[in-house]
Amino acid sequence: MIEAAGHASQSFGLGRVVGQIFAYLYFSREARTLDHLTAALGISKGSASMCVRQLEQWGALERIWIKGDRKDYYRARDTLGQIIRNIVVDLAGKKIESSALLLRIADAELTRKKSSGRMASREAAFIQERISKISAFQEKAQGMWDGAILKMMLK
Repeated sequence: MIEAAGHASQSFGLGRVVGQIFAYLYFSREARTLDHLTAALGISKGSASMCVRQLEQWGALERIWIKGDRKDYYRARDTLGQIIRNIVVDLAGKKIESSALLLRIADAELTRKKSSGRMASREAAFIQERISKISAFQEKAQGMWDGAILKMMLK
């Protein structure tokens, strides 16, 4: 199950170790430390720490305090629908924002090349038209992402 979860999370672009850690904790009766994770999964402590932080950010794990122990313990939450929604909101939102930034950078570079005379006006006009079409699509995608219908579906 742990390997299958690792492959599944990797196929979604989340990283193999993220899936392995979540599955290991999900199928563990007791909360586990980073030391448990590294020993059981054969991963580095740094990798385990980064993945645990990411899983915590998505609400997939909760940190448990155990009296008399200074180590952090982690337990998987079983609210799978909410976890998936959190991941989708986080990843898709970031992709949409980064695409807008890349389009602004491309447009600025095109303007710079046109004004310096390093690009023929016919070629610049063609590229500007393409950038404009992609920007219009990106704005529609952003509008849908920010729209009430999608937010309602992801509640």
